[in-house]
Amino acid sequence: MPGGVLYVVATPIGNLEDVTLRALRVLREVDLVAAEDTRRTRILLRHHGIDRPLVSYHDAVERERAPGLVQKMREGTRVALVSDAGTPGIADPGYHLVRAAVAAGIPVVPIPGPSAVATLVSVAGLPAERFVFEGFLPSRTAQRRERIRALMREPRAVVVLEAPTRLAACLADLEAELGDREAVLGRELTKLHEECVRGPLSALRRHVAGMDRVRGECVLLVTGAPAGGATVEVDVDARIRALRAEGLGTREIAARLAHETGRTRRELYQRVLALGRDG
Repeated sequence: MPGGVLYVVATPIGNLEDVTLRALRVLREVDLVAAEDTRRTRILLRHHGIDRPLVSYHDAVERERAPGLVQKMREGTRVALVSDAGTPGIADPGYHLVRAAVAAGIPVVPIPGPSAVATLVSVAGLPAERFVFEGFLPSRTAQRRERIRALMREPRAVVVLEAPTRLAACLADLEAELGDREAVLGRELTKLHEECVRGPLSALRRHVAGMDRVRGECVLLVTGAPAGGATVEVDVDARIRALRAEGLGTREIAARLAHETGRTRRELYQRVLALGRDG
């Protein structure tokens, strides 16, 4: 292996066997492993009989640690960058170190492998030949809904990550803003309690609501908006009355009908209000 190089190494998202032979070779031969969580990385290395020096490299210290690691690579150190799980730089630390290494003229070598995003897309069973990855949505409700609204006309499937503690709220906001689209929820992917739940967002929301406690990393794929923004002929007034009967509020009805018909939420919101005034 050449000196002074940064290897960006994908590691398992759950099952410790999901690692490439090349990744194992690189991890054995580098001088230093920069890990998002040294405890989790040590478990992986120990499982495969690898003993290498580790340094923590997580979000809180990424900017601070990058210059020192770059200097080590300038001096010939071979560094492997790994995240907790999956591929560094995809909703995980990595950007600052890669950018700094490139700027310093240090070779940056990808060692591809597992990704929670690709894993879910491969088994979704929904149209996802083209998709957009939004990472983690904002934790605050107002900002999260604003981000989701910006995706309302996105024709490609949308993939997001979510913390288990926010999953129920995220599903409710997706349904309220995008309508009851088809979706798939992946939880604990490749692990012992792996779960993939498919169906409308309302069904996923009810499934999560029925759980005592949501555990594990969560990935969601939601189908995109109708192609071309085309409108669909629907008896809007009849649908409004039916959705009212289901207990949905004005915003939720407008969002769902926007997805079903291709019309704007503003137009439909006003119609829901008008129908309410008309009795």
